Amino acid sequence: MEVSLNIDGALVGHYTDLKRATGCTVVLFPQGATAGMDVRGGAPGTRACDSLTGFRSAGKIHAVLFTGGSTFGLGAADGVLRFLLEKGWGVKIDHLIIPLVPSAVIFDLFLGSSTTWPGAPEGYSACLQARESTPLGTVGAGTGAVIGKLLGTSHGTKGGLGWTLVQAGSLKVGCLAVVNAFGDVIDPASGEILAGARDPQTGEFLNAAEAMKRGILRQIPDFTTNTTLALIVTNAQLSRNACIRVSQMAHGGMARVIRPFHTDFDGDLVITASLGEEESDTNLVGLMAAQALEKAILSAVKAATPLGGLPSSREMGR
Repeated sequence: MEVSLNIDGALVGHYTDLKRATGCTVVLFPQGATAGMDVRGGAPGTRACDSLTGFRSAGKIHAVLFTGGSTFGLGAADGVLRFLLEKGWGVKIDHLIIPLVPSAVIFDLFLGSSTTWPGAPEGYSACLQARESTPLGTVGAGTGAVIGKLLGTSHGTKGGLGWTLVQAGSLKVGCLAVVNAFGDVIDPASGEILAGARDPQTGEFLNAAEAMKRGILRQIPDFTTNTTLALIVTNAQLSRNACIRVSQMAHGGMARVIRPFHTDFDGDLVITASLGEEESDTNLVGLMAAQALEKAILSAVKAATPLGGLPSSREMGR
């Protein structure tokens, strides 16, 4: 399934390796974007993201990279930088062009290969594929994503990549999400688990939140192998601080569909990119961003396909 972004100034490209269960996704902003970020998870993995926080003087960004491969996968940003330099896209300082590529990772090394991850060639390849629409599910940075790891990756459900656009008049707020959460993904209308940790005996959903209350928590030193990454893209005209506020508000979308969320084991973050000249109240954009993130997470889960022996939500009959 492929959907149109329907927002001027943004292009999305993917590199997907189904054999090794990994990949990367790049969102390009040829004209640049004002951006801000908010991190809520306890275990983020990022590169060049400090400029997206408050009281920074960096200029506009021209791409965002989400990638698999944990910290190793951050090397894919080198390929994005090369592509941007060839295009002449970046912050102009005297005779130089300096592209800004905030990047964030998910941990997908337990599903596929633990020795192969996206690098500069894969990041560059994703840029070459960039267009005004995107496939959903098991693609790009969502290729090796897994949801519900209370009992480990092998007892989770396939995660993925999603996109949703929310619109109010001429105001557009879209969200691209990579869902690799520790917790379960819940249908907010019915309360039904759509994807999550599975009982080793029955294969049915365990209900991670209730299992944790019963004392079931994997006792190993560190299993920070989870993250939900989100990029909000809007045609609203926002300052950096307003982008940060929208990112903060957008996290509410995770709260509605992931349980538990923002744990010590997740690297959850939201980046907001402002592309347009549409005048709007920041609070309205934040409200719509939370709605878009909620729906993007659900779209990722519903579009995911089985991989590496893990079932998808659809395969589980949800």
